[in-house]
Amino acid sequence: MKKLIVATGNPGKLTEMQKYLTDLPWQLALKPAELDIDETGTTFIANARLKAGEVARALGEWAIADDSGLAVDALDGAPGIYSARYGKTDQERIDRLLRELGDTHNRQAKFICAIAIASPDGKIVLETEGICPGEILTSSQGNGGFGYDPIFYVPSAQQTFAQMSPSTKGKISHRGIAFAQLMPDLQKLSSGKSI
Repeated sequence: MKKLIVATGNPGKLTEMQKYLTDLPWQLALKPAELDIDETGTTFIANARLKAGEVARALGEWAIADDSGLAVDALDGAPGIYSARYGKTDQERIDRLLRELGDTHNRQAKFICAIAIASPDGKIVLETEGICPGEILTSSQGNGGFGYDPIFYVPSAQQTFAQMSPSTKGKISHRGIAFAQLMPDLQKLSSGKSI
């Protein structure tokens, strides 16, 4: 089995990635806590590349990183790469977003997930971006999920992320889409074929 370092200190993200990569011969491990990467990119893909490349180089191992967040049309793409830093708690982030949107009629938004994989020398060998379009509700619905899930409504599913079963969310979410796009090349990579 090949080792794949997940460029995060978040065990939840490691568990989530394991679900998507279950059929591949990769053994996932968290990056060491003391290895800190500054997310200085201005886009999700730039931050994913930065984290994967730096972790791979520092450890001499394959590395995978993702960067994701919510982009709201009426707020010119905010909170964007600052989605996790939009408030101290999930509720504060939701409250701030709803306050800034006010009674705006344009509630269009999208969740974006960028994923990058780097070889042990830090070279980015795979990358993709998954997008799940939706809209922002005026109040929370559903008890599942985290972050902005209770106010992110997906018209095609007629549910918020917080109302969906984990398997439904896993398929139609931005992260699910990104991993689905990545899988064919990831399978080639894990069997030693060139991409």
